[in-house]
Amino acid sequence: MWRGMIVFAGLLGAAGAAHADSRLFCSADDAQARFTLESGFANEGGHRLNHFRGALIVKDPAQAAFAKRLFESQHLSNHWSRDGELLLEVFDGGGDDTSGATLDLVVVAGARGKPAANFSGTYSLTIEGGSKPYAAEGKVSCGTK
Repeated sequence: MWRGMIVFAGLLGAAGAAHADSRLFCSADDAQARFTLESGFANEGGHRLNHFRGALIVKDPAQAAFAKRLFESQHLSNHWSRDGELLLEVFDGGGDDTSGATLDLVVVAGARGKPAANFSGTYSLTIEGGSKPYAAEGKVSCGTK
């Protein structure tokens, strides 16, 4: 009898943990850029970031330093996920391989008060500090996993 109750309690605890977090993804592919971003947020108060990763290809040949970039949690400089609204800001400070240029990618998607499994929005991409500044905007598709 006790074993059954312990197993039942363990299953309830595991079920709660399985639904405690949400994973969001966004992607875009247009004439300027192609990227995918994936992030995980805790559902409890504060919506703490659990993980973040992404990949970006800038299609403009003049931006060869940022032609292919991979992103991890340290690149996510600002994030917000609440009640159907999503904001992600990815900042890549570059390095020796970018000659001092920096990249800023901002995604704004969804609508507050209207959570959905799939939603859309916009992105803006800026590259500054290189030989030629660059700016691009476009549409982004997002969803939950």
